[in-house]
Amino acid sequence: MANGQWYPPEWPDRIRALAAGTLTTVAPKRAATVMLLKDTGSGPAVHMLRRRASMAFAGGAYAYPGGGVDPRDDDHHVRWAGPTRAWWAERLGVDETEAQAIVCAAVRETYEEAGVLLAGPAHDSVVGDTTGADWEADRAALVARELSFAEFLDRRGLVLRSDLLGAWTRWITPEFEARRYDTWFFVAALPAGQRTRNASTEADRTVWIAPREAAARYDEGELLMMPPTIATLRQLTAYDTAAGALDSAQGRDLTPVLATARLVDGEIVLSWPGHDEFTKHIPTGGATA
Repeated sequence: MANGQWYPPEWPDRIRALAAGTLTTVAPKRAATVMLLKDTGSGPAVHMLRRRASMAFAGGAYAYPGGGVDPRDDDHHVRWAGPTRAWWAERLGVDETEAQAIVCAAVRETYEEAGVLLAGPAHDSVVGDTTGADWEADRAALVARELSFAEFLDRRGLVLRSDLLGAWTRWITPEFEARRYDTWFFVAALPAGQRTRNASTEADRTVWIAPREAAARYDEGELLMMPPTIATLRQLTAYDTAAGALDSAQGRDLTPVLATARLVDGEIVLSWPGHDEFTKHIPTGGATA
């Protein structure tokens, strides 16, 4: 391949089945992912993890901490700092309970997979070091879904710092995929006093890397990524500081990006609106270009 775009081998057959009306689509699950940034002497770096090669989906691909929404976080009223739930509901295009759960998922996944917690004992503070046996026990319980994030915050008397997040973009997994997610991408800055670690069982490597470098290594075919990842990396290259990226999130368009597949002159054309670089031409015989 010319670059590092991850392309599932079963997609052509599934696209043809969708076009023929023989594929039953599945509803996308709500999810959230966070582009965690920190400033360096040469500009911001973003925290990325490499999915284990053994993973059924996107094995070996680089991504950000993220995962599915826990429905238990919809209704449990958590202690909250920053914009109101009503504000987040309007920003994310959902109702207030969904907005809380999506923001909770973003903060929870960052803690589960990177060890960084965007919460504190007060509305204007964040916790310090989150390492130690007691923190790890709670983190493991969150990963195992033995503990909801709302319950975790209550147990520790913590306030969720929604003001430390900026909603960046929204991507929905194509209709022909077997595993589908409606994913909100957020941006955040690494809180002072905290540090990242590879806490994810799904990743075999984590890196802090400049978005421009990561994009260049994707272009060279060195780093494997899915379209939303490389698209957001290219967007991040415009910012000189983490704060600058976070500030700009307020005005970003959250219209969902959803890939479409259509028949054109005897071939299937797969495209992502607004992202021409990912367009694929799939002859009806099966080869891709």
